[in-house]
Amino acid sequence: MSSRLPVLAAILLSGIFPARSLGAPLSTEQIAAQARPSLVTLSSRGRDGSSDGVGTGFIVDPSGLVATSLHVIGEGRPFTVRLASGQDVEVLGIHAWDRQADLAVIRIARTNLSALPLGISSNLVAGSEVVALGNPLGLAESVVAGVLSARRVLEEIEMLQVALPIEPGNSGGPLLDREGRVQGIVNAKSLLTRNLGFATPIDLLQPLLQQPHPVPYSRWIRTGTLDGSGWEPRLGARWRQRAGRIEVEGTGTGFGGRSFVLRTEPAPELPYEVRVSVRLDDEAGAAGLVFGGDDDGVHYGFYPTGGQLRLTAFEGPDVFSWRILGTVPSAQYRPGEWNELRVRLEADRIQCWVNGQEVFNLTDGAFAGRRVGLAKFRDTGARFRSFRSGASLGPAPSLDPSLILALGGVEIPSSRVSESDRIALRAQLPVARAYLDARARQLEREAARLRQLATSLHQDQVRDDLVRELARPEAEIRLAHAALLIARLDDPELDIAVYEGQLDALAGELRAQLAPDLDPAGRLDALRRFLFEENGFHGSRHDYYNRANSYLSDVLDDREGLPITLSLVFLELAGRIGLAHVHGVPLPGHFLVRHAPPDGSPRLIDVFNGGRFLTHSDADDLGSEFAGIPIRSEFLRPATPREIIVRMLTNLQSFTERSESAAASLRFSNLLVAVAGEARAEAAQRIDRARLRSQTGDLDGAQADFKWILDAAPPGLDLERVAEMHQRLVNAPR
Repeated sequence: MSSRLPVLAAILLSGIFPARSLGAPLSTEQIAAQARPSLVTLSSRGRDGSSDGVGTGFIVDPSGLVATSLHVIGEGRPFTVRLASGQDVEVLGIHAWDRQADLAVIRIARTNLSALPLGISSNLVAGSEVVALGNPLGLAESVVAGVLSARRVLEEIEMLQVALPIEPGNSGGPLLDREGRVQGIVNAKSLLTRNLGFATPIDLLQPLLQQPHPVPYSRWIRTGTLDGSGWEPRLGARWRQRAGRIEVEGTGTGFGGRSFVLRTEPAPELPYEVRVSVRLDDEAGAAGLVFGGDDDGVHYGFYPTGGQLRLTAFEGPDVFSWRILGTVPSAQYRPGEWNELRVRLEADRIQCWVNGQEVFNLTDGAFAGRRVGLAKFRDTGARFRSFRSGASLGPAPSLDPSLILALGGVEIPSSRVSESDRIALRAQLPVARAYLDARARQLEREAARLRQLATSLHQDQVRDDLVRELARPEAEIRLAHAALLIARLDDPELDIAVYEGQLDALAGELRAQLAPDLDPAGRLDALRRFLFEENGFHGSRHDYYNRANSYLSDVLDDREGLPITLSLVFLELAGRIGLAHVHGVPLPGHFLVRHAPPDGSPRLIDVFNGGRFLTHSDADDLGSEFAGIPIRSEFLRPATPREIIVRMLTNLQSFTERSESAAASLRFSNLLVAVAGEARAEAAQRIDRARLRSQTGDLDGAQADFKWILDAAPPGLDLERVAEMHQRLVNAPR
């Protein structure tokens, strides 16, 4: 689905903005004078309230709508808005946003504002003169003139390439033509030259104004943040939670850029263990475990720093009160990769391991607290996963030696070339180079083979788990769990329990708002408001075919998805708040939710469009337009959990084949075959998989699919045609 409006629609929409006669081109001075009253300064803040950056926005509607770039305000970050008059104004909420296009529309508590007129950027031609206004490097209301030099596709978005200086602070500001109309929103500067930048075409803003998905500011600043019931951040930096992982970036306010988070739930009584896997974005920084802590921030820390492992007692706020208990190298530590850290704290002893190898075993009984968590230092970013604490966690599981041998042995020995070896190799350089090149190619092939094996094993496990889930009695199938298994196919690190807990938390928050005696109609309305007004869940219009829209984890993280994934969220919350008789309606080309209480009239909900109610006539028109034949929505039976999962996988297979390749889409086709259910449905999926296998050169695999169909002989298929295709593959040259 394209989000670019037709020219006529854009012209009609521009009528909501103040009109002025457009005559001769304006000078840069005139444009700046007219536009300045509409500019706003946006200041983002870190978690501790300190200033974290300055950007620009501009008023697009007198009622209090401000447009900017999404990265200027940050997702889930506090920010402030200051008008051109110097007045700070209250932020009411985020009116709409588009992550792919890097756009956001903010609603502020002020009306009767001076709004800038919007142009039609598709009409702007290369060579047109443009003017940008903003706050480069914090210098307010700066003006620069240049030209539109080209249109350039960056990350699947056609951007306006402009020849003018762009600096931090310009982002989010308007790019105006010589008639004073906004043609783009300044987005980024080129890394190649200071006189080159990019702007998002203003046409991409129009759909956000037409079909907003507002979120109150109080809820927006909680987006992606750590679960406050589970973690307590200290000393600034930006701690976020996504895909079951914890991420941190920015510099903490503690000495050396230190920042940490503590689990609200304490560890067990001594002795206890703490474990996490950590990956540093920059090995010059440091990040790792906190343990033995108290409520005042006194604790031990075990973490990689500069490629080595360090154990420190943090007895106060600065380096003069820190005791470094040891800094050691470890051959087991893998810079730039995930590394597992584990600690055991006893009354007078500390043991620390990295990737199963003990690196510290010493006596120190300074701290025996039960506060545990994570820490980071300096300006490095870091990611954490699989945090656990308990009485005894034990080492990470390891493979049976016989399996390690089957995979080629423990490790490929590192070459140890002495200076005398180098001299000898140089004496036979042509032969030595040929050998080294051949050896490198051999190792590259082996690495590719092992990675392919790891991927294949993971995909097999997801398939088996999904088949097992759908084999339950229909009333016992955990639909969200099954959907999250699909998301895990492409993200082996995805923690399903985290997202099941997120659904539980959303439902718990909603239940707390409901009166115990609220009737079903009231619960339905409350659920609609909660999802689409309070939390901003919305249909993905600009980036419809992105696979993320089909992954429940991403939909929960981003609050954006397809009709079927948004319906799934609606169904899951309905069940959790006790709203019965709610099910999915599998309309062709669209997916709806129906509430059909036995003692009332059924109601159709279009979750893709803000949870609006539809009549059956509306739904009939939607389905008939897509199917090309008349559709009677009131007679469509509810979608079963298996049908919902199959439809999600069908979308993924189709989207991936369209955007990537037949080979890439096969992983979804394999799942479709596995979960098809009865024989006739499986035969249809095998026919499609045979098509994909043939396109990728896997003729034996395609032949096996046709052979299965012939052996199963499900009713309703032209088996003679299947036999003909099978024979062609048998006779095809290999």
